[in-house]
Amino acid sequence: MTDLTFTFRPVDPLEDAELLHSWITHPKAAFWMMQDAGPKDIERAYTEMAADEHQQALLGLRDGAPAFLMERYDPAHRELVGLYEPRPGDAGMHFLTPATDTPEHGFTRAVITAVMARLFEDPAVERVVVEPDVRNKAVHALNAAVGFVAEREIRKPEKEALLSFCTREQFTKAVSA
Repeated sequence: MTDLTFTFRPVDPLEDAELLHSWITHPKAAFWMMQDAGPKDIERAYTEMAADEHQQALLGLRDGAPAFLMERYDPAHRELVGLYEPRPGDAGMHFLTPATDTPEHGFTRAVITAVMARLFEDPAVERVVVEPDVRNKAVHALNAAVGFVAEREIRKPEKEALLSFCTREQFTKAVSA
Protein backbone atom coordinates (compact mmCIF):
# COMPACT_ATOMS: atom_id res chain seq x y z
CA MET A 1 0.00 0.00 0.00
CA THR A 2 2.93 2.36 0.54
CA ASP A 3 3.44 2.53 -3.24
CA LEU A 4 0.22 4.48 -3.83
CA THR A 5 0.84 7.70 -5.71
CA PHE A 6 -1.45 10.68 -5.54
CA THR A 7 -1.50 14.05 -7.26
CA PHE A 8 -3.40 17.14 -6.19
CA ARG A 9 -5.47 19.81 -7.88
CA PRO A 10 -7.49 22.72 -6.52
CA VAL A 11 -11.16 22.03 -5.88
CA ASP A 12 -13.37 23.60 -8.55
CA PRO A 13 -16.42 24.62 -6.49
CA LEU A 14 -18.80 24.46 -9.47
CA GLU A 15 -17.49 21.30 -11.11
CA ASP A 16 -16.75 19.39 -7.90
CA ALA A 17 -19.78 20.37 -5.77
CA GLU A 18 -21.84 17.29 -6.61
CA LEU A 19 -18.96 14.89 -5.91
CA LEU A 20 -18.03 16.65 -2.68
CA HIS A 21 -21.66 16.69 -1.63
CA SER A 22 -21.83 12.89 -1.99
CA TRP A 23 -18.70 12.52 0.13
CA ILE A 24 -19.37 15.11 2.83
CA THR A 25 -23.01 14.22 3.48
CA HIS A 26 -22.40 10.45 3.65
CA PRO A 27 -22.93 8.99 7.15
CA LYS A 28 -19.21 8.02 7.22
CA ALA A 29 -18.40 11.75 7.12
CA ALA A 30 -20.51 12.57 10.19
CA PHE A 31 -17.56 14.31 11.89
CA TRP A 32 -17.63 16.93 9.08
CA MET A 33 -20.99 18.00 10.56
CA MET A 34 -22.52 18.79 7.15
CA GLN A 35 -25.00 15.90 6.88
CA ASP A 36 -27.89 18.22 6.04
CA ALA A 37 -26.01 20.33 3.48
CA GLY A 38 -27.40 20.49 -0.04
CA PRO A 39 -25.27 20.61 -3.19
CA LYS A 40 -25.62 24.42 -3.32
CA ASP A 41 -24.40 24.65 0.30
CA ILE A 42 -21.29 22.67 -0.64
CA GLU A 43 -20.74 24.78 -3.75
CA ARG A 44 -21.09 27.96 -1.66
CA ALA A 45 -18.73 26.72 1.07
CA TYR A 46 -15.99 25.81 -1.40
CA THR A 47 -16.49 29.00 -3.41
CA GLU A 48 -15.92 30.96 -0.20
CA MET A 49 -12.88 28.83 0.61
CA ALA A 50 -11.42 29.36 -2.87
CA ALA A 51 -11.73 33.13 -2.41
CA ASP A 52 -10.13 33.08 1.05
CA GLU A 53 -6.37 33.69 1.18
CA HIS A 54 -6.20 31.76 4.47
CA GLN A 55 -7.73 28.50 3.18
CA GLN A 56 -7.28 26.08 0.31
CA ALA A 57 -9.16 22.95 -0.75
CA LEU A 58 -7.50 20.32 -2.91
CA LEU A 59 -8.71 17.09 -4.41
CA GLY A 60 -6.31 14.20 -4.10
CA LEU A 61 -6.25 12.24 -7.32
CA ARG A 62 -5.40 8.59 -7.86
CA ASP A 63 -4.73 7.76 -11.50
CA GLY A 64 -6.32 11.10 -12.37
CA ALA A 65 -9.60 10.37 -10.57
CA PRO A 66 -10.73 12.15 -7.38
CA ALA A 67 -9.88 9.95 -4.40
CA PHE A 68 -9.97 12.25 -1.35
CA LEU A 69 -10.35 15.81 -0.13
CA MET A 70 -7.67 17.88 1.58
CA GLU A 71 -8.15 21.26 3.21
CA ARG A 72 -5.34 23.51 4.37
CA TYR A 73 -5.91 26.57 6.52
CA ASP A 74 -3.94 29.16 8.42
CA PRO A 75 -4.81 28.53 12.08
CA ALA A 76 -3.86 32.10 13.00
CA HIS A 77 -6.83 33.26 10.86
CA ARG A 78 -9.26 30.30 10.60
CA GLU A 79 -10.61 27.46 12.76
CA LEU A 80 -8.39 27.92 15.81
CA VAL A 81 -8.31 31.69 16.33
CA GLY A 82 -8.09 32.35 20.06
CA LEU A 83 -7.92 28.64 20.96
CA TYR A 84 -4.13 28.24 21.01
CA GLU A 85 -1.03 30.33 20.39
CA PRO A 86 -0.13 29.85 16.72
CA ARG A 87 3.51 29.82 15.68
CA PRO A 88 4.99 31.03 12.42
CA GLY A 89 5.05 28.00 10.13
CA ASP A 90 1.83 26.42 11.48
CA ALA A 91 -0.59 25.00 8.92
CA GLY A 92 -3.97 23.56 9.76
CA MET A 93 -5.31 20.53 7.92
CA HIS A 94 -8.47 18.49 7.34
CA PHE A 95 -8.79 15.46 5.09
CA LEU A 96 -11.64 13.21 4.03
CA THR A 97 -11.57 9.86 2.32
CA PRO A 98 -14.96 9.04 0.81
CA ALA A 99 -17.01 6.03 1.86
CA THR A 100 -16.60 3.00 -0.35
CA ASP A 101 -18.18 -0.42 -0.75
CA THR A 102 -14.72 -1.86 -1.43
CA PRO A 103 -12.36 -0.70 1.33
CA GLU A 104 -8.68 -0.97 0.53
CA HIS A 105 -6.42 -1.88 3.45
CA GLY A 106 -4.00 0.95 4.19
CA PHE A 107 -5.63 3.44 1.82
CA THR A 108 -6.54 6.07 4.43
CA ARG A 109 -3.08 5.88 5.98
CA ALA A 110 -1.56 6.37 2.53
CA VAL A 111 -3.84 9.38 2.06
CA ILE A 112 -2.90 11.10 5.33
CA THR A 113 0.77 10.41 4.57
CA ALA A 114 0.39 12.03 1.14
CA VAL A 115 -1.48 14.99 2.64
CA MET A 116 1.25 15.55 5.21
CA ALA A 117 3.98 15.22 2.59
CA ARG A 118 2.14 17.78 0.46
CA LEU A 119 1.95 20.23 3.36
CA PHE A 120 5.63 19.81 4.18
CA GLU A 121 6.58 20.40 0.52
CA ASP A 122 6.06 24.05 1.45
CA PRO A 123 9.32 25.07 3.15
CA ALA A 124 7.40 27.64 5.23
CA VAL A 125 5.41 24.87 6.96
CA GLU A 126 7.16 23.75 10.13
CA ARG A 127 4.25 22.21 12.00
CA VAL A 128 0.81 20.86 11.08
CA VAL A 129 -2.11 21.47 13.43
CA VAL A 130 -5.29 19.39 13.57
CA GLU A 131 -8.42 19.61 15.69
CA PRO A 132 -10.48 16.45 15.18
CA ASP A 133 -13.53 15.66 17.25
CA VAL A 134 -12.49 13.98 20.51
CA ARG A 135 -14.79 11.05 19.65
CA ASN A 136 -13.11 10.35 16.31
CA LYS A 137 -10.81 7.59 17.56
CA ALA A 138 -10.03 6.33 14.05
CA VAL A 139 -8.53 9.64 12.99
CA HIS A 140 -6.63 9.96 16.28
CA ALA A 141 -4.90 6.65 15.47
CA LEU A 142 -4.12 7.77 11.92
CA ASN A 143 -2.78 11.08 13.19
CA ALA A 144 -0.51 9.29 15.67
CA ALA A 145 0.73 6.98 12.91
CA VAL A 146 2.09 9.96 10.95
CA GLY A 147 3.65 11.69 13.97
CA PHE A 148 0.96 13.83 15.57
CA VAL A 149 1.12 14.35 19.31
CA ALA A 150 -2.08 15.33 21.11
CA GLU A 151 -1.66 18.40 23.29
CA ARG A 152 -5.07 18.94 24.88
CA GLU A 153 -8.80 19.02 24.37
CA ILE A 154 -10.27 22.34 23.29
CA ARG A 155 -13.81 23.60 22.96
CA LYS A 156 -14.73 24.80 19.49
CA PRO A 157 -18.18 26.24 18.78
CA GLU A 158 -19.23 23.04 16.98
CA LYS A 159 -17.35 20.34 18.92
CA GLU A 160 -14.95 19.19 21.58
CA ALA A 161 -11.68 18.79 19.70
CA LEU A 162 -8.32 17.17 20.32
CA LEU A 163 -5.68 19.78 19.48
CA SER A 164 -2.69 17.93 18.05
CA PHE A 165 0.58 18.91 16.40
CA CYS A 166 3.10 17.29 14.08
CA THR A 167 6.46 18.82 13.19
CA ARG A 168 8.31 18.02 10.00
CA GLU A 169 10.78 15.96 12.06
CA GLN A 170 8.03 14.00 13.82
CA PHE A 171 6.41 13.24 10.45
CA THR A 172 9.67 12.13 8.86
CA LYS A 173 10.49 9.88 11.81
CA ALA A 174 7.01 8.34 11.91
CA VAL A 175 6.80 7.49 8.21
CA SER A 176 10.36 6.20 7.93
CA ALA A 177 10.01 3.85 10.91
